[in-house]
Amino acid sequence: MEIIKVSDNFWNIRGSFKIGGVVDIGTQASLVKRQNGEFVLLDTCGLSTEVAAQIDALTNGGKDIKAILNLHPFHTVYVSQMHERYPHALLYGTARHVARAPALPWQPKHTESPEIQTLFAEDFEFSVPKGVDFISKNENIHFSSVLVYHRASKTIHVDDTLMFSKLPGVLNLIGMSDVLNFHPTLAVALEKRASAADDFESWTTDIVERWQDAENLCAAHTAPLLGRDNSDDAIAERILNALGRVKWLLATHRLRFGAKGK
Repeated sequence: MEIIKVSDNFWNIRGSFKIGGVVDIGTQASLVKRQNGEFVLLDTCGLSTEVAAQIDALTNGGKDIKAILNLHPFHTVYVSQMHERYPHALLYGTARHVARAPALPWQPKHTESPEIQTLFAEDFEFSVPKGVDFISKNENIHFSSVLVYHRASKTIHVDDTLMFSKLPGVLNLIGMSDVLNFHPTLAVALEKRASAADDFESWTTDIVERWQDAENLCAAHTAPLLGRDNSDDAIAERILNALGRVKWLLATHRLRFGAKGK
């Protein structure tokens, strides 16, 4: 586990999450310093003693962490643990977080709600994917999360929805590139209704337009893509390329369920 300094006001925490206690697929949280000097945690993960000490050094022993925003409805394992460590921080979660741990002191506004955008508008922009299930009835479908853009550091924090695959250096030498893709469960996450594929495509092009100056992307389970290490396409272009790779899937969905206006 490690904490990566993305900018002077954004740190990405790379955590551990083992399936069956064996295969470590990793997870993440991000620590962000707001313009008002307060800190916010985006998501939760287990903290090693070393990383916890680094966070405490940045945040006045944790006292300056004023809010914890849980953004992925199916990332719930470390919620209670992080709340116990920073009990004074206002706790926000999706509707599923609240349902799964009703005893915790949740704030009334869910992180997928428009009201959250107003509360944190000074520092962040939020976006919930459209055309796909946000909380799927199938608990194996973890496509959707609330994406957060931190304007000051030009960083997108995203769980599962977008995944960055960092290839070993030797593969880069033979012409293979690191790649940003949508989570592989997109096909089953798309809502089974007409125009769902159109809504998803429109949502994707909207965040590309709104966040076209993004330089960093922190994704769960894979790796962060940082501007200082990126010698390939800009993040906005990479997202458009990811959309291009699923055009066939969206076309198949339209054939089955219908397109907008049809």
